[in-house]
Amino acid sequence: MCWRRRLQLAAVISFIVAYSGLSHYANSVSKTHDLGVGLALGPLALIGLLVLWRWTSPWATLLVVGAVVLLLGHYWPALERHFTVVYLLQESGFYSLMALSFGCSLFGGRVALCTQLADKLHGPLTAREAWYTRQVTAAWALLFVFIMAATVGLFMFAPLRIWSLFANFCVLPLIALMFLAEYAVRRHALPQAPHRGILAAVRVYFASSH
Repeated sequence: MCWRRRLQLAAVISFIVAYSGLSHYANSVSKTHDLGVGLALGPLALIGLLVLWRWTSPWATLLVVGAVVLLLGHYWPALERHFTVVYLLQESGFYSLMALSFGCSLFGGRVALCTQLADKLHGPLTAREAWYTRQVTAAWALLFVFIMAATVGLFMFAPLRIWSLFANFCVLPLIALMFLAEYAVRRHALPQAPHRGILAAVRVYFASSH
């Protein structure tokens, strides 16, 4: 890995750690509601802005941003009172979307999502590789269903601090463990197959989707 990639990886890890720490602090300290609202809405706002900038004109983007700023200004006090609910909607919505993305690709004669990624990376796939990547797709769908259910369940039935600890410090390690476990299983189940990571597959997939 070249020094530039290492710097990028270090920057991403530092950002994730800082964001998780600040989010847990905002959820645990009652006087940080402004910070909590900003952190809860920040990722959604950034993604929305990138999508608008990519798929609409600059003028349309400015109009939408202006309207969102006015709405936030009007509803900010309500968001401050319920910013943990905003966190919950953000997280459960994201994990539900991921579960649906993986799960829906398994039905209706569709090609499983992990099969699509693997095929774009080093296809054409053998029948065994296609079967294996289909099982991996199901495993990822189940993982995101579990994370979503645990997030909602802890929010409803556990102290807020416990929910925040899980959401901010347990989810990403679970996903990392899934990557490692899948890689270990793949080396055993498909010893002859190329062993490039799924992140490389994601880069190839989006590069070919332009």
